[in-house]
Amino acid sequence: MKKIVSLCLALLLSLTLLASPAWAGAFQSQFEQLGVSAEGVYIENLDTGVVMYEKNAHTQMSAASLTKLVTTMILLEKTPDLDERKFEAVGSVFDIISQYDSPSHADIKRGAVLSGRELLYAMMLPSANEAAYIVAYNIGGGNVSNFVYLMNAKAKQMGCLNTEFVDPCGLEPGNMTTAYDMAQIIKYMSNYMDQRDLFAEVCKTTSYQMPAGVGFSTSDAYNIWTTDLLIDENRGDKYYRAYTQGGKTGSLEDWQNFAAWHQQGDMRFVSAVLHASNTADKYQQEYYPTKTPKPALYETCVLMDWVYNNFRLDNALDTGAFVTERPVKYSTQADTVKLYPKEGLYTILPNESDESTIQRTYDLPETLAAPIKQGDVVGTVTLSLAGESIGTVELIAGSNIDRNMVLYVISRIGEFFSSLYFRVLLVLVAITAVIYLVLFLYMNFTHKGDGKIRHHNRY
Repeated sequence: MKKIVSLCLALLLSLTLLASPAWAGAFQSQFEQLGVSAEGVYIENLDTGVVMYEKNAHTQMSAASLTKLVTTMILLEKTPDLDERKFEAVGSVFDIISQYDSPSHADIKRGAVLSGRELLYAMMLPSANEAAYIVAYNIGGGNVSNFVYLMNAKAKQMGCLNTEFVDPCGLEPGNMTTAYDMAQIIKYMSNYMDQRDLFAEVCKTTSYQMPAGVGFSTSDAYNIWTTDLLIDENRGDKYYRAYTQGGKTGSLEDWQNFAAWHQQGDMRFVSAVLHASNTADKYQQEYYPTKTPKPALYETCVLMDWVYNNFRLDNALDTGAFVTERPVKYSTQADTVKLYPKEGLYTILPNESDESTIQRTYDLPETLAAPIKQGDVVGTVTLSLAGESIGTVELIAGSNIDRNMVLYVISRIGEFFSSLYFRVLLVLVAITAVIYLVLFLYMNFTHKGDGKIRHHNRY
């Protein structure tokens, strides 16, 4: 049953994404002035579906350790008891990882037996590659390729059609994704997944104690630390942002990725920043020159600071607010009927904007015919800002309007006599009359001639 519910949620998420409003074009230039180096960016408001900014959002790029998000998702979905020690760190896992240069790890030793919870924290905090391979080996039935197949199936099921994995941790450059796909994956995990509360708890954790007996360099218990400095008030310093609720880093070569979700007040967002160049991290250059650059973290700070400083969630259309009115025919009860939105419309607006900056376009008839029932849908209104649509809402009648039958009959008669049908009928009648008259005269003339001939023969 749980699998069916999860599948339904994933399908619902995919449909929701397809139907989500997007008007990033209205403010692209403002975001571009921030000068972010990232090759791919996607920022979406979770409450409205409004896309704040996108840059090469559907272009495939190496996922790096963002790959571990999907590995984590499958671990959570397929491990009902996360505290059961059943995940063996087989030697082949370390043989694979040893081929790479200085991969991220959680200091797990060969032969250790771990719980799903320990591997969960090891993947999400220090981005441990051996932890991801241990998960893949055990859930894949001793075959990592089986697990990678599950990862790709999960991505396609979620509608992430430009995402493809070749390993469970992201060490291979062939793990491909897009900024859009990764934003949707972290949106699902933080909002729709059955284990979303646990996932959020893990993502908000800055350090975790691994138990004695699993470490390579120590036999004692030891701590592992998060790479997400935006959530770490003690270690994050300039990078720390109270609005960031969690995320995942990933890097290869001279760039970094970061996907996260954020909340400040009632404004919630997901973001994905891919392939931000190491040279873009101004915090590192100014404050931490001896430390490794964290450009995706820095550029996420720049982008999300801009969002929260310059935009607000606003009730652009209230269900109880009068919108417009239309004349009514066939009624003596009222000359017009007031129209109201069927549903409210919340959207993201710039702080300096007000109602006067929002344009309204109506799809309504010039007049409405009685009878009208309160709540009847009579048309729509589309709200736009800077030439970009921010939503369309149905308009409903605000009151009952009865029909006056006398006015209706008189109007219908008048409409009939002024209609094209009546004019055509008159023409046809006129033509028929002319034809009848011509035939009548012709027949009359012919009969008169016959009478004269018969009269002449009689004498």
